[in-house]
Amino acid sequence: MFPVGTSSGGYYRLYSGPYGLWGLTSGGKAGWDRIITCGTGSMDEVEWMHRHPKAEDLRIGLISWAGTYLTFEAYKNTVTANAKSLGRRQIWDLLVSNEQETQAVVRLKSLKGLYLLCEGDGSVCHGQPRTSHHGCFLLRFHRNGKWTLQCIISGRYLESDGEDVFCNSRVLSAYHMWTPRPALHVHVTLYSPIYRTYARADHGVGRVWVDAAVPCVEECGFLLHFQDGCYHLETSTHHFLSHVDRLVSKLSPQTAFHMQVRPRGLVALCDGEGGTLYPQGSHLLLGLGSSPTRGAEWFVLRHFPTWVSLRSKARKFISVVYGAEVRATSECLTPMCLFQFECDSESPTLQLRSNNGCYLAQRPHRAVMADGHPMESDSFFRVHWNCGKIILQSSNGRFLSIAPNGLLIANATIPGPNEELAIRFANRPFLVLRGRYGYVGSTSERDLIQCNMDQPDCIQLLPCRQGIYHFQAQGGSFWSITSFGTFRPWGKFALNFCVELQGSNLLTVLAPNGFYMRADRSGTLVADSEDITKECIWEF
Repeated sequence: MFPVGTSSGGYYRLYSGPYGLWGLTSGGKAGWDRIITCGTGSMDEVEWMHRHPKAEDLRIGLISWAGTYLTFEAYKNTVTANAKSLGRRQIWDLLVSNEQETQAVVRLKSLKGLYLLCEGDGSVCHGQPRTSHHGCFLLRFHRNGKWTLQCIISGRYLESDGEDVFCNSRVLSAYHMWTPRPALHVHVTLYSPIYRTYARADHGVGRVWVDAAVPCVEECGFLLHFQDGCYHLETSTHHFLSHVDRLVSKLSPQTAFHMQVRPRGLVALCDGEGGTLYPQGSHLLLGLGSSPTRGAEWFVLRHFPTWVSLRSKARKFISVVYGAEVRATSECLTPMCLFQFECDSESPTLQLRSNNGCYLAQRPHRAVMADGHPMESDSFFRVHWNCGKIILQSSNGRFLSIAPNGLLIANATIPGPNEELAIRFANRPFLVLRGRYGYVGSTSERDLIQCNMDQPDCIQLLPCRQGIYHFQAQGGSFWSITSFGTFRPWGKFALNFCVELQGSNLLTVLAPNGFYMRADRSGTLVADSEDITKECIWEF
């Protein structure tokens, strides 16, 4: 069964354009996605448009003056501030009801579905609001990047002594300051809503430009390191953006930036001395300056999307040709061979968004074209995995295959080798994995790879066969596996790991011992699961 729309709800809006043309915008509660102009019976993509954020992209952690995180406790629904790292119990949804330039009215909702509540006696707990204003706070943004949260009912400020949390004082002090930390995965993109382009690292000249229309290449991805209250931007080649507007090889105080955070995913990066990062000049060089115009210093922080390439049994890349035709005829990987992998983790359906901004969709005569829109039922395909390869099934029940002339068509009633498509990451030279208990990484204190780290390790991907990769540690050695299914980062020989995508930014890993890799509650990474459980799902 295939969905007719999306969970966000979809609709169209008709508008008049120049030269007597009419335009059709498709969108929904999740935001406007694309613009189509309709003229002489044709549909042409005007512009790749940035999609509105998902709820998980807007989550935050709040750090007290003592360096501890605001935490909801399962026991008696209490709230504390004694955690030293950002985990599931330290992540909050920021629900905004009224936002202005320097303040907003908000509620904080935990992943458990309960709210941060300030009681009349000054205590703070975790539960359901009893009135319309119960649990509402006036959030103020301060110039140093800190936040304060003032209870709407009592006028008292949220504060902590480093362990307990309470609302007692109406007189603002340093103890009421909270540092917001975005809780999204550290592999991110920086999108400029002013210029409608993405930041892109140019390693040839050691600079970062804000000029990418589509974030389909690895250079548009950055790792956001949080260290000592500051942020460091690392590129795909493990260089860092510095205060002198150039990429450097090592993390240092010159690569540290303070972050201003606003609701709805907006961030600005500053050097703490009056300088702010924003695009400059006609080529939109990302550099420090003191006079941004029109809010050019604000970026939308988002999880780095997944782009893949697909190859047929004949080892030809599937690509978009002649505007919207989809064929498997390309010998070389080109931008038109790249597709954004959009998959709902709650269902086995997949959408593939091409570089022209449109989605692959089944059309009459069973042909697949790159002219679909996100709410169209024919743009959803059921995905079946087979040893690192995928088989796609259209909404009419037929499987996608390659015709003799190279066209991608929904023709086969029973899948076979001709319906298998080899899939490979197109914009990721490495993986950063986050599970239920934290990031995957190593530490000098333990010889086994852990899965509860606050800061991750990069797992370099060495493609072996389609869907099969060698995992390489940061020092150049390979991942090795013990007889207990645990992992060490200093192996001498490359082992095969099978990666299968389970969502837009979710995957599972089948380890060399034939079991799925999972996060153990003890904090140790282990491969011992025959079935895919919640602990086997990794955000990347």
